[in-house]
Amino acid sequence: MINNRDLSWLTFNERVLQEAQDKSVPLMQRLRFLGIFSNNQDEFIKVRVANIVRLSKIRGKRQPRFSGGYTGKELLPLVNSGVYEAQKKFIETYGNILCEMEKHGIHVINERQLNRRQKQFCHEYFSTIVSPRLVPLILKKTTRMPFLQDNNIYHAIKMSSGKHCKNPRYAIIQIPVSSSCPRFIVLPSAKDRNDIIFLDDVIRLCLDEIFFMFNYKNISAYTFKLMRDAQLTLDDDISKSLIEKMEDGLQNRLHGQPVRLIYDREMPDDLLDIISSKLKLKNREGLDAGGRYHLMRDLMKFPKVKPALESKSPESLQHPDIKPFSSILKVINRKDILLNYPYHTFNHFIDFLREAAIDPKVESIYITLYRVAERSKVINTLINAAKNGKKVVVLMELLARFDEEQNVEYSELLQKEGIKVIHGANGLKVHSKVVLVKRKGKSYAYIGTGNFNESTAQIYCDFGLFTSNSQIVSDAEAVFDFLLSTHKHFSFKQLMISPYYMRDQFESLVKQEIKNAQNGKKAYIYAKFNSLTDEDMINLLYKASQAGVEIRLIVRGACCLQPQLKGLSENIRVISIVDKYLEHARMAVFHNNGDEKVYIMSADWMTRNLDRRVEVGTPILDKKIKNTLKGFFDIQWSDNEKARDLTTFGNNEYVEKGDNPPCRSQIVLYDFYKNMNKET
Repeated sequence: MINNRDLSWLTFNERVLQEAQDKSVPLMQRLRFLGIFSNNQDEFIKVRVANIVRLSKIRGKRQPRFSGGYTGKELLPLVNSGVYEAQKKFIETYGNILCEMEKHGIHVINERQLNRRQKQFCHEYFSTIVSPRLVPLILKKTTRMPFLQDNNIYHAIKMSSGKHCKNPRYAIIQIPVSSSCPRFIVLPSAKDRNDIIFLDDVIRLCLDEIFFMFNYKNISAYTFKLMRDAQLTLDDDISKSLIEKMEDGLQNRLHGQPVRLIYDREMPDDLLDIISSKLKLKNREGLDAGGRYHLMRDLMKFPKVKPALESKSPESLQHPDIKPFSSILKVINRKDILLNYPYHTFNHFIDFLREAAIDPKVESIYITLYRVAERSKVINTLINAAKNGKKVVVLMELLARFDEEQNVEYSELLQKEGIKVIHGANGLKVHSKVVLVKRKGKSYAYIGTGNFNESTAQIYCDFGLFTSNSQIVSDAEAVFDFLLSTHKHFSFKQLMISPYYMRDQFESLVKQEIKNAQNGKKAYIYAKFNSLTDEDMINLLYKASQAGVEIRLIVRGACCLQPQLKGLSENIRVISIVDKYLEHARMAVFHNNGDEKVYIMSADWMTRNLDRRVEVGTPILDKKIKNTLKGFFDIQWSDNEKARDLTTFGNNEYVEKGDNPPCRSQIVLYDFYKNMNKET
């Protein structure tokens, strides 16, 4: 019994939507969860739905099967139905939140609801901020459609001389959302009231200022957005560098095949027909009627007009063993250090790099980068290290989806500063999170589960291990030797490395639990992933369950394993936690006949992670850190506030509290680490 990955992912995004519906969540955070939901849904359509559409066009026996045994033609209507139903819930939830916001004096108004003072403000704002950024495009039936990018929103404009006008004019305007021209504008408002307007509606108000040169009686604007296939294709021209191929591939993605047009359902048929025909969306295939506003991911950036209605997160903690203005390298020299973001501050990692950058005994720094912050302190520190005479080697993964352009730019910047930049192994995406600092007399390694990104580290839950253990450090060095010389294979003493060893090692650990259970010994597997979709690993877990191994899984996103099926998975329970922080850490605990083995890793149990990516996992050798991670898992497993029980596929029912005290794990974990600080 294997659940379909895409249908399972849709149920995950419904859990995000549940957070927007949960009245215990601060009101403005609920609005931001709607933005997260919308962003997730858009990426799903551009990547997964586009892939299903592409593969469903393959005919005959060659048509591939998706997880759960579906063909593309069978799966596509189920996925489209799920997307449609979720969007209906989104619209209803958004309306309810707007009503609640109004009770607190926050009003989202449109151009028809402005008072005189607000109209004057909007006209001045349009003239100074918006108008210089506009490029109106006139649509003619005889000319090609100007190129429209996805990730943008547009107004489709209709101008007519009357109700039965035979020759209306059509135009398109891109709504120029940016940091200096935000989607939401705070208006001058009465006391105890906050009026906010969409940029879309400011433009609607000022249409006459854009098209004054045309003769018309009626003019109207209807918002739409276009979603293109996000597949990135690199050509095989051996004369081009990988950077050149990436730049060409990114341009090709911008021109990817449109897969969906989402438009204001009030848009006149003639205007919709001319747009859809020019985009070659035949028979209105891929057209979705929506509301007045689109690209609602911008809700994540809604103005913070009432701090009391916002979610408050406590300040990240210092690790008890890392004192201010003291050497982190000296601490790691004595003992392993585990960080758990965002409960611990990411500044410890930045300080680790900064110290390595100026320590006279540090000779070289090696690091893998997948996603970094827009203004990255990590990048700046690496440049500083190079300027201080250190050898710096950066593995920059160019194929980090939707961050490719930024990674290309950072690659070029680092190379200009004399840093050696490599772009990974042929055919393998490098998703590992590893740092190696080579110092005279002693070297250090960092193995993590999340990106070296100080922005996301404030909201993503991840682990990072600092160690000077000679075997782990030696293995980390071998990882970089492999990345620099991809024709070589290395043996590893401690680290788990995919795509060559990790699958076999995990399978061996599961099989050992099966053997122990069959011999009447205690056996269990506790694991936490973002996604669990690899069919071989799932089938092995089913065998473990049948042998009597107790299996507890925490899976945030897609889960193709079906727990609690009689005769198959009775000993498996699965929960999913969605809360104010994004659960991103991966870990696994194996009972191992009492000598527990505990791991953290960058890999989920997905086929792509185990077979087609360079991933790194590390065993936890320090007993105190082992106990910390087991305590972490126990707290998350006890969550009965934000945990959903995945026993019934698609239901997303909250875990029953029973007689247990309330436990919201993300809050309890902060106190868990805070108490550890008090004990030292």
